[in-house]
Amino acid sequence: MSSSSPDERTLVLIKPDAVGRGLVGEILSRFERKGLRIDAMASRTMDGDFADQHYAEHVDKAFYPPLKGFMTSGPLVALVLSGDQVIEVVRGMIGSTDGRRAAAGTIRGDFSLSNRENLVHASDSTDSSKREIALWFPELG
Repeated sequence: MSSSSPDERTLVLIKPDAVGRGLVGEILSRFERKGLRIDAMASRTMDGDFADQHYAEHVDKAFYPPLKGFMTSGPLVALVLSGDQVIEVVRGMIGSTDGRRAAAGTIRGDFSLSNRENLVHASDSTDSSKREIALWFPELG
């Protein structure tokens, strides 16, 4: 398979609210039906120290303590997806951060009514993708 642009990778976290609501299969199937590949996947619970590493740029912000509490509240599913322009594609598929404003047809638009409990995290840039994948799946580095 030759391509002028090599496949990108992105980290996706299916958050505790989605796991608790039984939406993991629905979310994964949307990514697979789009043609994205799952390169790695693990179910785990994030502890406080790991949350601080993952959200390092946010730890001093007012919204972070409730976010940390939510993200450490139960199991989540971490995955690495790959495909052509996967960062942009996945962010389009998940929709706006605020599920109340996310477009219908997006994951958040279809299943979320919250800004914090918004089902999915996805890397927002090539740099954050590389950092987050190295943190969650060091064996892929």
